[in-house]
Amino acid sequence: MSTAQPHLSEQARANLPAHVAIIMDGNGRWARQRHLPRVEGHREGAESVRAVVRAAGEAGIKYLTVYAFSVENWGRPKDEVDTLMKYLARYLKNEIGELNRNNVRLEAIGQIYRLPEFVQQQLEKSKAALARNNGLTLILALSYGSRTEIVEAVRDIAAKAQKGKLDPAEITEQTISQHLYTKNFPDPDLLIRTSGEMRLSNFLLWQISYAELVVTSTLWPDFRKAQLFDALEEYGRRHRRFGGV
Repeated sequence: MSTAQPHLSEQARANLPAHVAIIMDGNGRWARQRHLPRVEGHREGAESVRAVVRAAGEAGIKYLTVYAFSVENWGRPKDEVDTLMKYLARYLKNEIGELNRNNVRLEAIGQIYRLPEFVQQQLEKSKAALARNNGLTLILALSYGSRTEIVEAVRDIAAKAQKGKLDPAEITEQTISQHLYTKNFPDPDLLIRTSGEMRLSNFLLWQISYAELVVTSTLWPDFRKAQLFDALEEYGRRHRRFGGV
């Protein structure tokens, strides 16, 4: 059996995306196929996050945004949500060493205030512990919804206009971008969705306007370095026109 490690072609390395965003889908199906509780899919999915973060850093990607928990996910059974929050806090604590070794900085976007207090506290501790790193920036989308993000941005802009701090006639795309959760990060170049579903699921709708899309049938718990590199190879073969010729 071959033990060769996945590697990127020269073409892929020459056309590497600066920012990759991932809709991590399929944890529940992965567990169901194995007659396991859904939470086991989430547990294995955390292993995929670890592997993909490491591989993204090795490849030279600067930003990686993962859709970890959506605003819609609050509607799941309470037991599952509670377990996910415990897993999240544990991940944030236990991964500090691994992320530090790989020079990863940690950020988060979304309605963070809706997370349990113990998760918020651990998130801040982990961000502080990794703040000096300057390699890959890992962005966790937590309690995130793109429409909610846009609504909040519009409210902020409207409030400034109402106070006379902003002329509505001068509102541009850049104005809106600067009021989004992602104002400190570049827009994604590549969006990957696992599990074969062909939808965006309310994820970074404004920011992915010109992103390349790669959909794989691989369920998230089975998505590792080889699958990430396959997506990067596909991206490397694309010609991005941004509406031009």
